[in-house]
Amino acid sequence: MTQHDTTMDSSARSAFDFDATTIDGAARSLRDYAGQVLLIVNVASQCGLTPQYAGLEQLWRTYRERGFTVLGFPCNQFGAQEPGTEAQIATFCETRFDVTFPLFAKIDVNGDGAHPLWKWMRQEEPGLLGSEAIKWNFTKFLIGRDGRVLQRFAPTSTPESLVSAIEAALAQPA
Repeated sequence: MTQHDTTMDSSARSAFDFDATTIDGAARSLRDYAGQVLLIVNVASQCGLTPQYAGLEQLWRTYRERGFTVLGFPCNQFGAQEPGTEAQIATFCETRFDVTFPLFAKIDVNGDGAHPLWKWMRQEEPGLLGSEAIKWNFTKFLIGRDGRVLQRFAPTSTPESLVSAIEAALAQPA
């Protein structure tokens, strides 16, 4: 699957069954992260929650040696708060928040054009009252070492508030 293939792969059983395009345009299989705990987040540069980049980067730096990775997916579906190009987004993240965790090309997380990974995660772990829709920027999905969704966190859940869930996930075998 490529970034533009928005069909849902009914054979997908884990986050590692998906592909995505990196922020610099390279194809990337999420299988490359197999066995790791992932925090997958839809991010935006012009949102009131944008300062969460700093906390996400801190989580990445704290836990990456233990098999944890943050994956950021820029999205412009909420208030047009991610209007820039991939190059502009990458520069913003590097210069404003010293982001070193992997970033991907801009995607949709809702609607018919939603990236297949996001369609799958929404189905695996619906939000409040069973709604599958992503409500805003910085919605977070914690993925276990086996590639399954462990938990969905609201946009307002700070990265710091996820520490115990991340540590519990890291303690589990693949």
